[in-house]
Amino acid sequence: MATTTKRTLYKLDGVAPTVEAMFDALDHDQLTSLDAAIRLPEDWQTVPSLVVTSPMEKTEASWCSDASRSTGVEISEPVRRPACLHLLAVDGQVYAVGYDQGYRMIPERLKDKRFGLSFAIRKVNPMQVQDLVSQALGEARTDITLVPGGTPVLRLGVQEHAQIVRRLGGKVDGMTLTRSRSGRGNLVSADGGCGLRLPLGIDREDLIADIREVARVCRDTAPQPALEFVEHIVPVKDQPTRDRLDQALDEALGKPADGRIAAAIPPARWEDHSAARAFHIKIGSRDGQRFDAFDLDYVLDRARIQRAGQRLEALQQGTVKLYSSHKATPQDLIATTEALRWIEASLSLGSRQFCLLDGEWYEIGAEYLDTIRSTVQRLFRSQPSVDLPPWDLDAADERKYNAHVPDQRRGYVCMDRKNAKNPLRTTTGIEICDLITPENTLVMVKHAHGGSDALSHLFNQGLVAVQMLRQSAEVRGQFARRVREESKGRHELPDDFTPKHVVFAILLKRGTALTPETLFPFSQVALAQAAKELERQGVTVEVVGIPEAAPAAGAKPRFRAAA
Repeated sequence: MATTTKRTLYKLDGVAPTVEAMFDALDHDQLTSLDAAIRLPEDWQTVPSLVVTSPMEKTEASWCSDASRSTGVEISEPVRRPACLHLLAVDGQVYAVGYDQGYRMIPERLKDKRFGLSFAIRKVNPMQVQDLVSQALGEARTDITLVPGGTPVLRLGVQEHAQIVRRLGGKVDGMTLTRSRSGRGNLVSADGGCGLRLPLGIDREDLIADIREVARVCRDTAPQPALEFVEHIVPVKDQPTRDRLDQALDEALGKPADGRIAAAIPPARWEDHSAARAFHIKIGSRDGQRFDAFDLDYVLDRARIQRAGQRLEALQQGTVKLYSSHKATPQDLIATTEALRWIEASLSLGSRQFCLLDGEWYEIGAEYLDTIRSTVQRLFRSQPSVDLPPWDLDAADERKYNAHVPDQRRGYVCMDRKNAKNPLRTTTGIEICDLITPENTLVMVKHAHGGSDALSHLFNQGLVAVQMLRQSAEVRGQFARRVREESKGRHELPDDFTPKHVVFAILLKRGTALTPETLFPFSQVALAQAAKELERQGVTVEVVGIPEAAPAAGAKPRFRAAA
């Protein structure tokens, strides 16, 4: 007999852990329309909980009349899709679990919108991300990525400072859930957004134990470093700024459309939007109008005729109803959403740019510098993967240093100036790397003593080299042959070689140790951008400092403070 089943768990905000509070929090108008029944479990006093069930019946499916007209055959089929909603309090917190369509009976205002996502960034393996949904600030665009086999999150190319992650799913391990206690293994798939979907215990005691385990993770576990960027972009909290933005939006709604306001699908309605066949939009006092798709022009026209100072309020009080049939009968209703959540607005306050998304304001670029710093920081490992010899600047320039590394590090091959032919311009060559290690790591070497230009060139070299090796069979073949020739046959690369790891090895000016802080500011930006693109292509990136050779005995010290 099965002990677990995959369900979506929701955390409810602002609901006291009592049966009375749970009852009061429900939308009783909706439940009446659904002919729902509310029941109390026998142990409701021990574990405060209630159960809502609804037959969700229709005497005839909405498509029957259409099918009868198209086929010439009289068709009449009933629809019955019963639903159940279970509310329960565990350790003072109220949660909800829906069965079939039961989740539709949870009022949207009660859901903790980031509960599932908060769990995911703590437990999903960042190397085995299976799905990710994000919204780009200011672009009215939703990106949905599905990788059933899992992939490193860095390969997904998320712009950490400009995209809001709404959902994240992947492999989860190391949890004491019913599934593992029943001997079915610790590895499960979980998907977190507003709700958290994962295998939960079927028996009441097991379900409660699993909810406690989820709560423990969210409470006691820090976000994983590779996924903590998900929490960097947060809504504007400063109330005076929000008030000014609301006023600016109200004014913009009163003017002719100029492209600053676009249509956007609310995250909670992505799946419903695909199933909807009719949209009923109501803004202001009129009864509203029905459309085949969400109609932004109608929304803006209705907002424009409202009084100044009341336009934004009209959208907040307006509704967009989604129906499963073009007939839009009450039985076809899928969901009702606040109209404001269906628009995205891009506005400015002076030099600062903001975006309204899903009813909340975000500042565009506010996290950009923090994102650059955190990206650069993680490229410096506590234990570097390559061990390069000290560089004596008095005895060797860059070319000589690279040429002598193989004499001091077994298995390394010097590839400095051993170019492959450039397929884009046959009169020039492409330098793939300065050194290649026994593990086939590409090492790019640079003495950066004159400013950021040299390092920008270095990072660009790494990016171009990887792209050429990935995209050009001719370059791959030439590079493999050159490595074999320069190593005198001791290092063999497959003809289809593409790099998996790139190291930027840097020596700064005399006496300055390489750290994220001592990199030139422009170099930090160039490095972060190059690393992001390389990681998107499946290449890990690392930055190491080349040690400077100690001064000869009797020589004057030449160390200086970092600039």
